[in-house]
Amino acid sequence: MIANEKVQIFNRDSRDNEIVPIQAGAIEQVRQTAQLPIVQNIALMPDAHVGIGATVGSVIGTTNAIIPAAVGVDIGCGMTAAETNLSASDLPDSLAPLRGSIERNVPHGRTGGGKRTRDVGGWNKEIPEEVCSHWHTKLAKGFNKLLDRNPDLKRANHLSHLGTLGTGNHFIEVCLDENETVWVMLHSGSRGIGNRIGMKFIELAKQDMRRHEINLPDRNLAYLQEGTKHFTDYVMAVEWAQRFAFLNRKIMMNRTINAIRQHLRQVEIVSEVIECHHNYVANERHYGQNMWVTRKGALRARRGDVGIIPGSMGAKSYIVRGKGYEHSLHSCSHGAGRALSRTEARKRYSAADLQAQTVGVECRKDHNVVDELPAAYKDIDKVMEAQEDLVEIVHTLKQIVCVKG
Repeated sequence: MIANEKVQIFNRDSRDNEIVPIQAGAIEQVRQTAQLPIVQNIALMPDAHVGIGATVGSVIGTTNAIIPAAVGVDIGCGMTAAETNLSASDLPDSLAPLRGSIERNVPHGRTGGGKRTRDVGGWNKEIPEEVCSHWHTKLAKGFNKLLDRNPDLKRANHLSHLGTLGTGNHFIEVCLDENETVWVMLHSGSRGIGNRIGMKFIELAKQDMRRHEINLPDRNLAYLQEGTKHFTDYVMAVEWAQRFAFLNRKIMMNRTINAIRQHLRQVEIVSEVIECHHNYVANERHYGQNMWVTRKGALRARRGDVGIIPGSMGAKSYIVRGKGYEHSLHSCSHGAGRALSRTEARKRYSAADLQAQTVGVECRKDHNVVDELPAAYKDIDKVMEAQEDLVEIVHTLKQIVCVKG
């Protein structure tokens, strides 16, 4: 493993037996990241796997600087979950119409050339009035401030992506907990605008490194230093993108509940909605000092923090409560974590495998989502076992409907 006091890796039990394997490539990325003089601490979560520059599933504490690639390009990506007043006995025998209503109510999938068309998962003809209202009252002012300093961001998809799910491993699910209570859970982030912000500042950080002749073990670990214009602009942009992501999930949750209401009029959310980012940066205090903490595929898990750790399509998910474990920088995993790349999963598995592994789940079962089948991910139960010191389980959820981006 890594002989470095900066690094804590959570993949073993108390007897030092490996519970969850972590790729050699991910370990090498952490080793390289630990070499940076700005890095004070790194915690590697059990769902970790290779990312661009920084490892997915890593928590990195830095002083006087931020590594944009350690936040990533899906800024503010995270989870929302809501407990409803429904139970399993309230659900119809066939869940296909329910999935269809959610898919029609929440745009999902790819967008084409900036055009919002139903066949690519976009808004049909025009953006709904309530989405525009959210944009103008909560995001437009901040976006205009961003444009004053970053006029090139005007070309990025922003309003047109608000309230949309996106692609990849983003999803909307209807789940049952251990008491057969119905939950709604979804996963998405800041969409096109967050991607544009992330890519822009990763490149600006690389330019800064070249300008100051700073050598890096990986050029994607380029960082922005406090006191510079690029640092100030990045903090402003990333904070706005995190607000966008939060609002994006809120809109989709409301539209999902409205879709369910078309079939079950009595549905209501009965407890506080759980909301958590897992790709973001925040200024926090650890080990007696202030530092910038980037979580790239990790949740904040201070003592009492409630979070969501989803499994893969067809597996269990968890509502958890943080234990405030200092050596993890008050963090835990953000999911099961990929065991296979998307390309490798498509080579190894077929639509028939996907169908076999998602029995009992109303979802797409075609070749286009084979890379999301459970076998492409780590065992979520092993991931949870590896982080018993970090969180306690509050609820165990099993999905019965899944809408994939």
